[in-house]
Amino acid sequence: MKIENDKVVTFYYSLKDDAGETLENLREGDPKAYLHGRRNMMPALEKEFSGREAGDTFVATLAPEQAYGMRREVDVVRVPVKHLLTKGKLKPGMVVSINSHDGAQQATVVKVGKFNVDVDSNHPLAGKTLTFDVEIVEVRDASAEELSHGHSHGAGGHQH
Repeated sequence: MKIENDKVVTFYYSLKDDAGETLENLREGDPKAYLHGRRNMMPALEKEFSGREAGDTFVATLAPEQAYGMRREVDVVRVPVKHLLTKGKLKPGMVVSINSHDGAQQATVVKVGKFNVDVDSNHPLAGKTLTFDVEIVEVRDASAEELSHGHSHGAGGHQH
């Protein structure tokens, strides 16, 4: 069965940056699952899956613009500590939740002061060229429930 819209795809992958450093290696345990054609992953990566079948392997390299975008220095800001939803001792590199006018937002702590914290709300992989090494495990028809919810269910997908 070929991968096309409204098929559930399960797969393993490893992810490397442009320096060849392994960022993720999800080749053990349950494979990941997604509902194809429902914007459940980066569009450029989803396009690489189209037309493939179970058992296929491929490598896809995505430029920053196709993945998490370019880093934006305007997304590094100073925030009053009182706006953090994350409580406790803060340190650089820590991921925190910030109370914003758009709701809770995640950011990485850059610098900690007494009353303010400098945070970076860029995605940690923004600005990086990413290479995905993918093994497709299974392709199946989506259930009526998966179609109505717009995502896959079960191992590797979304659980209710």
